[in-house]
Amino acid sequence: MGPFSIAAIAIISVFLLTAYKEYNKQKSRVDADELAKVNAEITELKQRIITLEQIVTDKSYQLKDEIDQL
Repeated sequence: MGPFSIAAIAIISVFLLTAYKEYNKQKSRVDADELAKVNAEITELKQRIITLEQIVTDKSYQLKDEIDQL
């Protein structure tokens, strides 16, 4: 193996390493975006649960339910 082959392998290795690092950076950015979307959806669902709890614990809802059971 001559000096040209060693230099070519070193240069190719550096390019591959740089490409791999960039790939991981892009992948983590996508994961962060997806995580932000999931967190927003969880927040929205929590708000909906709070609203549903308020409806169910409302006195008029309970009265209507008791009337329906009669």
